[in-house]
Amino acid sequence: MLGEKIREKRQEKGISLKELAERTQLTPSFLSQVERDLAEPSITSLRKIAEALEVPIFYFLVDRDGHNPVVRRNERRVLSVPQSHLAFELLTPDLERKMEVMMARLEPGAASSDMPLSHPGEEFILVMEGAMDIDIGGEVYHLDEGDSIYYFSSVPHRLISVGEKDLVFLSAITPPRF
Repeated sequence: MLGEKIREKRQEKGISLKELAERTQLTPSFLSQVERDLAEPSITSLRKIAEALEVPIFYFLVDRDGHNPVVRRNERRVLSVPQSHLAFELLTPDLERKMEVMMARLEPGAASSDMPLSHPGEEFILVMEGAMDIDIGGEVYHLDEGDSIYYFSSVPHRLISVGEKDLVFLSAITPPRF
């Protein structure tokens, strides 16, 4: 399913597997395996693929089944990123807007990515439960429950769940690029 969406978007954009490999610095054979659902990309690899195809990462993780402006608590789309300790709930109805809002859960000691990543736009995070350290451009900020941070997401950033319980946070990103 994930691989099929990647292949469809790649073909829609008229990009060859070799060209996608060059843009992502991943091998054509690995990308071929991903497209055939024989391999699951890491969050870092999926971000590279999404960036190369000029879509938000959630484009590949969300099923598109009509539009409703209301997102009910029990109808949130739960997204698990392959090979990641992150679980997301999409709080906006779709990714066709100028902003995406999500709630995320990160296990204690886990990080949002292997290394700091950047994307165009701005981001706001509110810590709802637990605590986090967020590295933004080499400067580390500590946030506890109720704390928030607003930053330019073009600066490489990475967050780490610190403490003994899961980190739960609300994130608003514009434009949608997660």
